[in-house]
Amino acid sequence: MGDVLIMNEIDATANRLGIDLLQVDLDSIQLPPGEDLGIISDDEDVYEDDDQEVESGFGNIIVVDNLPVVPKEKFEKLEGVIKEDGLWMPVDPETQKSLGYCFIEYNTPQEAELAKEKTNGYKLDRAHIFAVNMFDDFDKFMKVPDEWAPPEHKPYTPGENLQKWLTDEKARDQFVIRSGTDTEVLWNDARHLKPEPVYKRSYWTESFVQWSPLGTYLATVHRQGAAVWGGANTFNRLMRYAHPQVKLIDFSPGEKYLVTYSSHEPSNPRDANRVVINIFDVRTGKVMRDFKGSADEFAVGGTGGVAGVSWPVFRWGGGKDKYFAKLGKNMISVYETESFTLIDKKSLKVENVMDFSWSPTDPIISLFVPELGGGNQPARVSLVQIPSKEELRQKNLFSVSDCKMYWQSSGDYLAVKVDRYTKTKKSTYTGFELFRIKERDIPIEVLELDNKNDKIIAFAWEPKGHRFAVIHGDSPRPDISFYSMRTAQHAGRVSKLTTLKGKQANALFWSPSGRFIVLAGLKGFNGQLEFYNVDELETMATAEHFMATDVEWDPTGRYVATAVTSVHEMENGFNIWSFNGKLLYRTLKDHFFQFLWRPRPPSFLTPEKEEEIAKNLKKYSKKYEAEDQDVSMQLSEQEREKRRSLKNEWEKKISEWKRLHEEEKMERQMLRDGEASDEEEEYEAKEVEVEEVLDVTEEVEE
Repeated sequence: MGDVLIMNEIDATANRLGIDLLQVDLDSIQLPPGEDLGIISDDEDVYEDDDQEVESGFGNIIVVDNLPVVPKEKFEKLEGVIKEDGLWMPVDPETQKSLGYCFIEYNTPQEAELAKEKTNGYKLDRAHIFAVNMFDDFDKFMKVPDEWAPPEHKPYTPGENLQKWLTDEKARDQFVIRSGTDTEVLWNDARHLKPEPVYKRSYWTESFVQWSPLGTYLATVHRQGAAVWGGANTFNRLMRYAHPQVKLIDFSPGEKYLVTYSSHEPSNPRDANRVVINIFDVRTGKVMRDFKGSADEFAVGGTGGVAGVSWPVFRWGGGKDKYFAKLGKNMISVYETESFTLIDKKSLKVENVMDFSWSPTDPIISLFVPELGGGNQPARVSLVQIPSKEELRQKNLFSVSDCKMYWQSSGDYLAVKVDRYTKTKKSTYTGFELFRIKERDIPIEVLELDNKNDKIIAFAWEPKGHRFAVIHGDSPRPDISFYSMRTAQHAGRVSKLTTLKGKQANALFWSPSGRFIVLAGLKGFNGQLEFYNVDELETMATAEHFMATDVEWDPTGRYVATAVTSVHEMENGFNIWSFNGKLLYRTLKDHFFQFLWRPRPPSFLTPEKEEEIAKNLKKYSKKYEAEDQDVSMQLSEQEREKRRSLKNEWEKKISEWKRLHEEEKMERQMLRDGEASDEEEEYEAKEVEVEEVLDVTEEVEE
């Protein structure tokens, strides 16, 4: 924590001098050679590694081998094949012939890497197949020993228990926040109505932090690459992943792999940005596969990203870290992680495919293809099994304007929202195609709203459940409808449960355990919140967190966090609520950027065991009710002690006032011309007019 203390000293000095560190360009500060001002960099150990590779300055040069050996008169013809500036071809001084290789210098290392990828293995003729390497690689090759030596045996040392936080005796959850230059991990101590600090660090990340999907690691992003942190009692750096200028990261669902992304501007402004994507093994830090190319190659599909590239570029599927896929032009490229190569060594060809998504639990891809040929070939949604690439189900759709796919978290259902043109083509209406994935032949139902012209504002499945919610209609007060895929009356048919009329909501947030949902009005709705019980179809509470930008349930479904991030300049911070809408505590933070609950891994309990616990909940809850009672009494005693302290402080001030009042008694009596009494009612008030000349000006007329 020494570095944290140093940064705190810097913050204190900056505040004393009136300097806003957020406005300082730290990259522009040049320190004297060898001076670090006592601040040890996280990357100091990079220079201490024995096997650390240091750039030689020739990273923008490639070596092309297996060229024809030709005399000088044929140089021009051979150079015409290569067609590159910065070309240098060595010559044998005795024969005046080329030596069968050349060097090509590019403006940037990225351009050199791209040239290597595109030309390595190029077949000039039968006898000459180009072998292209980076100039810097030759130094590595020369260090390889001539004789193999067995690796040094290292004794096994058990690592830290990275899941120790799950054994918290109070069964609390953790969350991470970023505000200003600080990143903090805290316990949600709802019993004591406040957060409890776990770990705090200044300048921990240069852009954002991200939990891994099972909560084992906290990832940070830096100019040199990414890093993951964790530990039994604190946060130690467990592994680093070298990727200069990394912008985005993404974990595989099982935390085995980390995907990193960077984009580099080309030297020629007419060229597209150069994209580099690495897939690392999280535990070893080894690059399992990299993908490089222009931004145009990665710009197909997706909902967000940077520089025109969709993110995540690769989508993980199959319920495990077994497959990942990328959308391309007229194809979906599906890779398996055993060899990190394409399944069957070829992509899934689908003409004009627009989007795809994975089942959360099974190796099934749903894909959408829009209409072709001016409507002669209908749009369609298909379900494809991986790795066989067998089509399990297909549904043709007509007059389609747009289509979005929503998987239920257990992979039991798929909802396809379809926007269709009316006959006049001047407007659209919306319906849903509902797939029952786990049932025989995958039956499909069509659902239309009571008013099919209603605009769909939001859609959300109940986690692990069979219900879904839809916000539909016109702002500022749309309707919210709840549906079930199975009820006692209609086990195999979708049916509507209820419609809530005129709600100030534009976002839906289900509890991770189902049953409860927060109907939220964010952005233009100023943070309206309604806590709703879908089992009982009743509102538990309504509240407001003014200007709220984010709503997030904790992984157990017991608490809800609402936050106002630095999108707004005022009221930055977060509130913690109970599941039924009671405000537990509020924390204000200037320049508030992020709030993220720490995810929990799936329970090891079987569904039968969970059902048994639910039936006997009263028996298990007695222990926790007693603990809650103790905490409540403790809080009450603390509150009483606080009131006693305030009362004593007040009485002390009154006593001091009386003492001063008595000491000044004679002085007051003198000011009253000898009158002894301090009681106001014993005096008669008289108004006395006093005239006072403020200024005299003499004017002289000419």
